[in-house]
Order: sequence, then structure tokens, then C-alpha cells
Amino acid sequence: MKILDALNHRRTQGKKSIAVLVDPDKIEDVAQLDHLLRLSTENCVDYFFIGGSLVTTTNLADVVKTIKENVSIPVVLFPGSALQIDPSADAILFLSLISGRNPDLLIGQHVAAAPILKGNKLEVLPTGYLLINSGKTTSVAYISNTTPIPEDKYSLAACTAMAGEMLGLKLIYLDAGSGAEREVSKKMISAVRKSVDVPLIVGGGINSPQKALHALEAGADLIVIGNALEKSPELLTEISEKVYDWNQTVAAK
Repeated sequence: MKILDALNHRRTQGKKSIAVLVDPDKIEDVAQLDHLLRLSTENCVDYFFIGGSLVTTTNLADVVKTIKENVSIPVVLFPGSALQIDPSADAILFLSLISGRNPDLLIGQHVAAAPILKGNKLEVLPTGYLLINSGKTTSVAYISNTTPIPEDKYSLAACTAMAGEMLGLKLIYLDAGSGAEREVSKKMISAVRKSVDVPLIVGGGINSPQKALHALEAGADLIVIGNALEKSPELLTEISEKVYDWNQTVAAK
């Protein structure tokens, strides 16, 4: 089953998913990645998201290759630009930064990437990307030269997501950004969830099992864990238990 079909299917069932975000710049050695792969397999992680706002190393392809050779978990590119494309991955989030007004990230990078993506097997996932203020300037806000949506402007985020869905985007991604001080609030997630019918991804600042549960309760279909695992990889076990318990409860109904 294609990734978009799987996400839509799980959404109709009320089931949740979890993705681990891997920034190639932060992988210092093979042992570090191997440990993360083992943890992800043990804890039934659904997807790996690979990428970053500014990838300065040349090991993107190596990271994707290592993951593909060692686990069966799908690899989804989460690119900061058209330069972060590797055809050996399974899919790519074709991100349109609809919370900002930078034309390069609304359509410019897409034009550059389109002929590359047209000629390979990557599943293209048209995604409306919304940055939400997290209390500080994050890397993605700085690099994208855009202002995040204020964390208390729920209707603004909801209408932005609604417009993205009407434009034909198949996923909505709410992101507080890498290293966020605060996660996307339950009120914000809930407001956006009520405004669209496509799968909803939420990431940034989810650094505890309780925050993960709050995102699930508010309507996130897929939660993304990234920076928090650099300090405490074992956190993945605690968060995945919340997702597992949720899905078991849904299955029992």
C-alpha cells in the first residue's frame, strides 16, 4: 500500500502513526544510527522522515542507504530544498510552506524538483506545511525567511490549512520547528483537525509521553519525534507506548 493510502486508511480507522525525524547533519557515526534503527524497530515506528532545514553534510544518501539496508520501515524525505532529494527513499513530502509568503517555498523549489521527481520512483506526497510559533526563532523559520503563525491564532491556522486542502494538498503538517521551546498546542491541533479531512501530521517540541498523548487526543494522525531523541533515545519507547495503547483501544471498540 502506498504511504498516502496507508495514512488515509489509518485515519478512517482512527489509528495513529509515529515517525522518527533523522537530520543527516546530526548523525555523527554509524553506531549512533544503528542504535536508533534498533530502537525504532523494537518500538514499531511507522516511518523515518529524513532531512533538515539546512543539510550541510553530504551523507544524506548514506543515511537513506543504511536505513533501507537494515530495516523495513519506509523512508520519507523531509527536504529543506530541492537539493535534498535521494531516489532510493520511498517517498518525499512535497512541502508547500503555506503559512508563509516566500514564493520560493510556495512554488519555486517545486519547479526545480519536479523534473527530478517525475523521472524516479519516489511517491510524491503534496503537503501543506504550516510553521507555528514555538517561543523562539527556529532554524526552519530563519532559513525559510517566514514568520510562523502565532500560537494563539487558531482560526488563522485552520483557514490556512483549509485553503491548502482546497488547493489539492493531500497532507497537512503543523510544525513548531526543530528544537522548539513549546509544542503545537492542543487547541491549535484541534482547530486545524476540524477544518480539514486529510491526514494531519504534527511535529516539533514533542519531548514527553504526555505531550505526545495531547497531540493524539487533539487530532494528530501522525506525530513526529526528532530533537528529543538526541538527548534521550529511550524516550521513543515511552512515546510509542502511547501510540500503541491508543491503537489497541481503537481496535477493541
